[in-house]
Amino acid sequence: MSTTPATTPALPPARPAADRRARRPRTVLGSVLGSVGGQNLSLLGALALVLALFGSLNPNFLSLDNIEVIGEAATIAGLLAVVQTVVIICGGLDISVGSQAGLASVVSAMAFTASGANAFAGVGAALLVGAGVGLFNGAVIIYGRVNPTIATLAGLAAYKGVAQLVSGGRAQGYVLNDPVFVFLSRGRVAGVPTMVWILVLVAAAVHVLLKYTDIGRNVYAIGGNDTAARLAGINLNKYLISAYVLSGTVAAVAGVLLTARTGSGQPVSGSEGLELQSITAAALGGCALKGGKGGIGGTLLAVALLGALQNGLTVQGINAFWQNVAQGTLLVAAVVIQQRRNRDRAVGLPA
Repeated sequence: MSTTPATTPALPPARPAADRRARRPRTVLGSVLGSVGGQNLSLLGALALVLALFGSLNPNFLSLDNIEVIGEAATIAGLLAVVQTVVIICGGLDISVGSQAGLASVVSAMAFTASGANAFAGVGAALLVGAGVGLFNGAVIIYGRVNPTIATLAGLAAYKGVAQLVSGGRAQGYVLNDPVFVFLSRGRVAGVPTMVWILVLVAAAVHVLLKYTDIGRNVYAIGGNDTAARLAGINLNKYLISAYVLSGTVAAVAGVLLTARTGSGQPVSGSEGLELQSITAAALGGCALKGGKGGIGGTLLAVALLGALQNGLTVQGINAFWQNVAQGTLLVAAVVIQQRRNRDRAVGLPA
């Protein structure tokens, strides 16, 4: 006599763990933390630590006057870091932004003097030179098929040399008798320095461009996978050249602010080292140096962190050379963290 084996009812397939996590209701705190991002939270923590450390060592460090000094000092580096972020997201790099700012500073002061103290002529000439230099960088990279690092490294030396040649290696002009330059350097809007407002407006415009427009989505696509972007019909040459033109134009704005802040056109002083600051801020802010990842919010937090650190070291009377050491260490740390987070294979070691 045969018996039919009892059958157990089939169990519904288990949902993957990722799906179960995705279906869990998110708390308000979780939503806020998710929108801010782990990278930005780390930067906020580091910034709070730096402020607490130097504030405990010197009570004047957290005074309103000193915070304004930090903001104004970080403005020029912040502008360059914002456009450096765009270039890096595209998969490029612009090492020449500091030299571009120095050249624009000299041009703005010399054009101001040559035009009979017309501030708008000085600003306009600087912006034209900045856009032209950016266009030249992009053309060399695209049509000359030169690696962006090599092309802009050459630009770093060349533009600094041009600025020194046209100025004779000396500061040019004096602009602080002009109300426009005085407003740029010392003016306030709603109690906030004009220079800080310029950084905020440029950063907000670039943030909206990257996050909420098709242009921004195409920029991320190019940096993430240029082959896929090309097959999708995106004009890579147009976007890459536009990124470098934007970089040059905003570097010229930084140069004009440098002129306003120092009172004259500076071929080297004030602009040297800005390229390293901009790259460090972008990397600390979460930009993947391979492209396709990054954001303006993280970059601005990194700019604030670097500005607070440099100011704190200065207030404590620590040798300025240590600022370079700290900046280089932070850049290496940011890249190492990216490598570990992305699980990239270590150079020279088996996978």
